[in-house]
Amino acid sequence: MPALNVEFSDRELEDLRQIAKERGTSMKALVREAAAADIARHRALQEGAEAFRRFFATHADEFAAAFPDDEPPVKSEGRAA
Repeated sequence: MPALNVEFSDRELEDLRQIAKERGTSMKALVREAAAADIARHRALQEGAEAFRRFFATHADEFAAAFPDDEPPVKSEGRAA
């Protein structure tokens, strides 16, 4: 299994030891759980953002009608006289 060496400050290492002790787990398990939770949170945020983009694209005309002041200015084609 691939591994990753991670450096911590003395203070961070002591905090990790204390938290692991309080939770009754190893430091390795604690750090792995924290990393896995962050990966899951990151994926969920990406999926949520994509769902929002799809929803917004599907309802763009409705948003434009409801919030006309938030629409970007329309560029006119042609040249001014």
